[in-house]
Amino acid sequence: MAVTSIEAHTAYTLCFDSTLYTSPILDLLLADVPEEWHFILRLGLQEALVNAVKHGNQLDSSRQVTIEFFMSAESYHWVVKDQGTEIKALPEPQAPCLEAECGRGVYIMHQIFDYVYWNQNERQLHLRKQVKSSFAIAC
Repeated sequence: MAVTSIEAHTAYTLCFDSTLYTSPILDLLLADVPEEWHFILRLGLQEALVNAVKHGNQLDSSRQVTIEFFMSAESYHWVVKDQGTEIKALPEPQAPCLEAECGRGVYIMHQIFDYVYWNQNERQLHLRKQVKSSFAIAC
């Protein structure tokens, strides 16, 4: 992991082999985020990592997931990239049925983050949380 700090901006890149054991990775991704936001952001980031491993890399442990983290005075920004080969769009962020196999994670991410964007061509999921945002999840 490389860490850079320039004028109150922090940035780093983290790579890991595809695994559903994400706890230590999430700890690193939240290290520079205020403690009171850890629970909710952990949930959103876990959904992003599980989607990258499961749907992107097809649970292939020879493939990697790369996460870039940027922090400024205004926001936290994560870019999650997988090594999948199939180009497909993210499902619409509608309230999913509890029995549904897919779609819950995308819905959760849209409830937690202020900005969620999937770049199909580059296989990058962009997530941003504004510093002055509040967490109000619609049920």
